[in-house]
Amino acid sequence: MDIDIFAAYESNVRRYGRSFPAVFTKSLGATIWDESGKPYIDFLVGSGALNYGHNNPDIMAPAIQYLTDKNIVLSLDMYTAAKRDFIEVFVESILKPRGLSYKIQFPGPTGTNANEAALALARKYTGRSSVMAFTNSYHGMSLGSLAVSGSASTRQLGGVARHDVIRIPYENYPHQSFDSASYIDHVLGDPGSGIEKPAAIILEPIQAEGGMNTASAPWLSEIQRICRKHDVVFIVDDIQAGSGRTGDFFSFEFAKIEPDIVCLSKSLSGSGNPLSIVLIRPDMDIWNPGEHSGTFRGNNLAFVTSAAMCAMWSDRQFTTAVERTAVKLQEHLDRLVAKFPKCIEQKRGRGLMVGLKCRSQAVVGRVHDVAFESGLLIESSGPNRDVIKVLPPITISDDELDHGIAILDQALLQEKTNGD
Repeated sequence: MDIDIFAAYESNVRRYGRSFPAVFTKSLGATIWDESGKPYIDFLVGSGALNYGHNNPDIMAPAIQYLTDKNIVLSLDMYTAAKRDFIEVFVESILKPRGLSYKIQFPGPTGTNANEAALALARKYTGRSSVMAFTNSYHGMSLGSLAVSGSASTRQLGGVARHDVIRIPYENYPHQSFDSASYIDHVLGDPGSGIEKPAAIILEPIQAEGGMNTASAPWLSEIQRICRKHDVVFIVDDIQAGSGRTGDFFSFEFAKIEPDIVCLSKSLSGSGNPLSIVLIRPDMDIWNPGEHSGTFRGNNLAFVTSAAMCAMWSDRQFTTAVERTAVKLQEHLDRLVAKFPKCIEQKRGRGLMVGLKCRSQAVVGRVHDVAFESGLLIESSGPNRDVIKVLPPITISDDELDHGIAILDQALLQEKTNGD
């Protein structure tokens, strides 16, 4: 398999090509094939950008028809039929059934575009400059998003100082006995704390890159209460955990909260096409026309595929299947935790966004390599890269899920055997 051209001409910054040294050509559902015809079960799915699998026919068929009919592809923020259809379906299939009322901003194509817009709006709305962000968080690669991310190596990028960020402990950080919500409430209310009132608190209900750290419903509810008590904008970054990944459309639904701002991207298009939106509490939509912009915020092909994806959430048969698959995945991983205690410390995550916290980075590295050779794509996460992320498509078939878990089982068995 010829991969020399990538090493010769592509930047050293490339990552996944080094982890998976194959040339991939075709994909369908949870399976992708390399150019030799070898199949792989995909538990990586574009780092959460392909929750509905590769080339989902219910999502891609409308896109193919849309292109065949010579429709608008790029429209800036002008009105198009595709954009209107997306908004209508998103409101009727996603927002209204959940009792949510938001204005929709199209900031640009990526998750970091959405987070930057959310942070800017919170600062404009409150007139304050600082933002509270959590340990082990990750919010994107542009400067504002880097500033509120927790990883030291990530925050050092860009070469400029990033001020106005107050780092606060996530739930159960540094240990389970520490009540981080009460700490936040206390320092915001204590004039002697030395911590000024921020414009916003931004958080991920599940910290994917941070190691699959998972917030509980009571903690999320308390953070919302604290934000309202202290007049602080509550921003939920649902870029990787949202769009169906946890079994609900939004990852915060189980906590019965209503954030002031919600950021969505990654699997929002349902197809791998870049699309992001910012959901804004209506009274907070104080943007002036053109005050926030972006050339590719009018990706009409993504509007078409996203509308098809959102419509699926009105189908009870679809949502029941997702719920069943989530239960099955959780059961599989519980079995692996019980079977390989010398390799795995604990299971983390919720729904179909889960991870296996392993004993060391070396364990994860070896399991990753064996799994890849056996036909499974998995990724690591966490500040020490010691968590195996398990992100199958939420539409994965039973056979594909069982096959992928069997490969992971064998990779862990080989690691256990070698370790013994």
